Amino acid sequence: MFAHPVSRWLARRGIHFSWVMVALAFLTMLSSSAALGLPGAFLQPLSREFGWNVDQISSALALRFALFGLMGPFSAILMERYGLRRIMCTAMVLVASGLLLATRMSEVWHLVALWGLLLGFGTGLTAVVLGAVVATRWFDQRRGLVLGLLTASAATGQLVFLPAAAWLIEHVGWRMAVAPVVACCLAVAVLAFLLVRDRPQDLGLVPYGADPHAPVAAPAMPRPSFLAPLQVLRGVSGNRTFWVLFGTFFVCGLSTNGLIQTHFISLCGDFGLAALPAASVLAMMGAFDFVGTILSGWLSDRYDNRKLLFWYYGLRGLSLFWLPHSEFTLYGLSLFAMFYGLDWIATVPPTVKLAAAEFGKEKAGMVFGWVFAGHQIGGAIAAYGAGLVRTQMLTYTPALYAAGAACVVAALIVFLIRRRAPMPAPAAARST
Repeated sequence: MFAHPVSRWLARRGIHFSWVMVALAFLTMLSSSAALGLPGAFLQPLSREFGWNVDQISSALALRFALFGLMGPFSAILMERYGLRRIMCTAMVLVASGLLLATRMSEVWHLVALWGLLLGFGTGLTAVVLGAVVATRWFDQRRGLVLGLLTASAATGQLVFLPAAAWLIEHVGWRMAVAPVVACCLAVAVLAFLLVRDRPQDLGLVPYGADPHAPVAAPAMPRPSFLAPLQVLRGVSGNRTFWVLFGTFFVCGLSTNGLIQTHFISLCGDFGLAALPAASVLAMMGAFDFVGTILSGWLSDRYDNRKLLFWYYGLRGLSLFWLPHSEFTLYGLSLFAMFYGLDWIATVPPTVKLAAAEFGKEKAGMVFGWVFAGHQIGGAIAAYGAGLVRTQMLTYTPALYAAGAACVVAALIVFLIRRRAPMPAPAAARST
C-alpha cells in the first residue's frame, strides 16, 4: 500500500528499501521473543492467584516452546506460499490475541490453549526463519550482518519488555503487564500490512548489493510442497553431523529458553530476590547476548566453528554449575549475566555455518529448521522438567546441575563433526 512511495522516497536519499524490511523483521522477531519470554515473569503471580503448581503452569509454557520449534521447518513453506505480509500479520495478531485473552482465564486448560497452543503457533509462524528469508531475498551483500542483527532481536525483546512487565506486575497486576507486548504486536501487524513486500522485484528493485543492471523480474519458483520439510528430514536422518547439531541445539534450548528464560525470576524469588531486580538481571543478559551474538557471527567467519561451539557450551555449563552458589548477590548475578549472556544465542551463527558446510546452501535453511526444532524441544522439556523438580524438591538446583552437565557433553560432542576444508574463493574475489 505505502511500500512504493516509501521506496521512492528512500531511493532519492540513497537508502535501499531492504533496510525497511530488516526493521520490520526485527520488530516482528522482537515481539515474538518478548511474547515467548514474558510468561516466565508470571509463574509466581499465577500460582498465587489460582493456586496452580509451578509444574502445571510450566506444562503450558513447555507446549509453546515445542510448537515454536516444530513450526520452524514449515514456516518457510508458509511464507513462500502465502507471502511474508500475510504470515507476519497473522503471527502478530495470534500472539496478541493469546496474550490478551489470557487475562480472562480461570482454568489451567485456558492457559494451555492460550499460552501453549495459540502463542506457540503464532510465534512459530515466523520463528527464526523470517530472518533467514529476509536476509536471503533482500540482500546479496551484508547477509551475515543482517542475520546477526535479526537473531539478536530475541535478546532485545527480553531487554526491552521484561523489566517493564515485572514493574507492572508489582504495581498494577499481571493482567496489565501483557499490555506493552500486545500493543507492540498490533502496531507491528499494521506496519507489516502497509509496508511488507515479498521480494525486491515487487518494487522494481534488485537485492541490496546486487548488480543494478541485473534483471529485475523475479525468477519463477515452483510452489513448495508441505511435504518438503519431511523429505529433507528423511534425507539427512542418516547423517552424523545432523544428529550432532540437533543434539547440541537440543541442549542449547534446554539450558536457555526452557530453564533460565522461563524459571529465572521464580528461581530468584526462592532466594529472596524480588521480580523487578530479577527481570533486570535477565535484561542484563539480553544486553550481553545482543553483543555476543553479533560478535559470534564475526568470529564464525574467521575460526573453526566447532571450537567456537566448544567454548560456548563449555562456559555456559560452568556458569550454570556456579549459579546456585552465587548467593544471588548483585556481584554474583552480574558475573553470571555476563558469562551466560554472552553466549545465550551465540550458538546460532556457528550452527548455521556448519549446517551449510555439510548440506549445502540449498538445504541448509530447511535442515537448520529441523535443528532449531531440536532446540525448542529441549526448551519444552526443561520448561516442564524444571517446574516439576521445583514442585517435588522445592529447589531448582538439580535442574541447574543437570543442564550444566548437558552443556559439558554438548561441548565435547561437537568434535564428532568432521572439519571440512573451506571452498577456494573465485579468482575475481581474491583479486579484490
